Amino acid sequence: MRTAQDLLTELNASDESTRIEAKRAREMGKSILETVIAFANEPGLGGGYLLLGVDWAVNEKGDVRYWPDGVPDPDKLQRDLATLCASTLNVVLRPEIAVERLDEWTVIVVFVPEADVSQKPVYLTATGLPKGAYRRVGSTDQRCVDEDLWILRGSSQPQMGPDMALVADARLDDLDLAAVAEYRRLRALANPHAEELGYENGDLLEALSAVRRVGDVVKPTLAGVVLFGKPMALRRLFPALRMDYVRVVGTQWVDDPESRFTSVDIRQPLMLALAKMEAAIVDDLPRGFRLPEGELQSQQVPLLPRKVIREALANAVMHRSYQDHSPVQIVRYSNRIEILNPGFSLKDVSSLGAPGSRLRNPAIAAVLHEINWAETKGSGIRTMRRLAADAGLQLPEFSSDRQRNEFRATLFLHHLLTEEDFAWLKILAGDAVSADEAKALIYARETGAVDNTACRDFSGLDTLQASNLLRRLRDKGLLEKQGAGNRTHYVLLAYSRVNPEFGDLFGDIGGKLEPEGGNLGSEGGNLETEGGNLDVSPNMRQLPQLPEHLVIRLISPGKRMGTSGLRGLILDLCAWQPLRADELATLLQRDKKYLRNKHLTPMVQAGHLLFFYPESPNHKWQAYLPANGHHIKSNADNSR
Repeated sequence: MRTAQDLLTELNASDESTRIEAKRAREMGKSILETVIAFANEPGLGGGYLLLGVDWAVNEKGDVRYWPDGVPDPDKLQRDLATLCASTLNVVLRPEIAVERLDEWTVIVVFVPEADVSQKPVYLTATGLPKGAYRRVGSTDQRCVDEDLWILRGSSQPQMGPDMALVADARLDDLDLAAVAEYRRLRALANPHAEELGYENGDLLEALSAVRRVGDVVKPTLAGVVLFGKPMALRRLFPALRMDYVRVVGTQWVDDPESRFTSVDIRQPLMLALAKMEAAIVDDLPRGFRLPEGELQSQQVPLLPRKVIREALANAVMHRSYQDHSPVQIVRYSNRIEILNPGFSLKDVSSLGAPGSRLRNPAIAAVLHEINWAETKGSGIRTMRRLAADAGLQLPEFSSDRQRNEFRATLFLHHLLTEEDFAWLKILAGDAVSADEAKALIYARETGAVDNTACRDFSGLDTLQASNLLRRLRDKGLLEKQGAGNRTHYVLLAYSRVNPEFGDLFGDIGGKLEPEGGNLGSEGGNLETEGGNLDVSPNMRQLPQLPEHLVIRLISPGKRMGTSGLRGLILDLCAWQPLRADELATLLQRDKKYLRNKHLTPMVQAGHLLFFYPESPNHKWQAYLPANGHHIKSNADNSR
């Protein structure tokens, strides 16, 4: 049994802990018992620790810090916990309990061993199943749903999956013979000697659990309607059951009525819909050239292997929840494809890709396996990762959200680190990042955020190592922490180049810059500007000190610059430090809108300036930097 000091040290070293829960515990409460049940239930966790008599707060860096605060009556708390574990649950639990001293405070350490599978699920008898049972998901205790009970009892699925249930109001003539014929064609390609190919259609559908006999009546199952149902039947029985392909400009979803996305909606049985959706995705992919060994002519191939797309689509439709009436969404950004399906993963995200599968819809999964659309034995995600690695692409990322009841697969369309990525990293952080840190920064740039799960996925680190890596990047001023606990994630801080000479670049300065040699700005009164009043952002970053030669050029009184001179100065300022439009407007004493329309946008279009976020021109923290090796000669340059 671990000590209180050991547990406290681990809590303060990581963003979240699956096996440790700290509570103030002034008295025995319901939340303590829920954590005990979750630790006892969670498969493969090996139990967990409760540390009672600990308080916490979020510090200025966004980290949760824990410290001992003591329990007022440790003897009573121990008695109450032991009594409730023995009298209020369906089985008797005997957690190990120890009282320790941390500094001058008394704290209690409770170890709850994992229950034997024959005792699971452990639950509150007064509440019953499934709501009286809990699972440990990340650093939270989650109330169980029916699907969790299969897992806690040690089976991949119940004897009859939910997709094998009959659909009310469904009729045999709701099934499309063209879809059945497509199954036969695909099955023959996979195995021309398959026994079921000799069955009549009625027997074939029954063998596939697409229909079931109830007395003398044959009725379609959910699997039958989903796999073979006519479009009209799908609309009548499941109005939201479709697949949506959405094409978004840029790398982020922006609700902009002037920049509408394009979409393709497919409402057909899976036997026909999957191939159409695959074609829609592949036709929209960038292509590369491949010269097969021994061939004289190159071939054009999609950047993302077809097999990866197939596995991702199959994963979405066979593991989705059909009790949730919403479509599968495939969103194509400029740098990635996100496939979102209703239904959280029945496997823990950290074990995705490991052998074994927990099937939410076994009948649908069996059909997709038989036609080679999905890998067997839960190896689909491992196959997707291997094929992406073979293609030199960043590995796919997977996330599951129980509260939203959704699963997301992200397929990236760029190589792990391109020359452009190296150039961007050098501007951002110089040479001061490791290979794994570089991957985390690139991932945050491409997706908008990076969390512990994603970091483990692309780096192979464990939870604590990934947490330490993200914190290092936070401490270097490259990432900013947001959220707490299992919601912790990090976002990229724009153009946060680390340079000890410059110090902290991110504090507020109230719209005033302090250059070497004095204050910059007008002395008394409002600033006179070209194009209107000066637009100064109240939330400007604290910038490093301006070099003297730039200060001189900025504060020359009464001197007007022509277009060439002003643009030359803009290039030199952005070469010193990537700058936002509002920062340039303040430095140059120009109206921001005027400066952007008259100078910045034309300079980007001419290739003189580059966006700091090239994939997202409208990024809220967009900044400018000069194109490599480019410099505009100006009168101001000659005067130096």
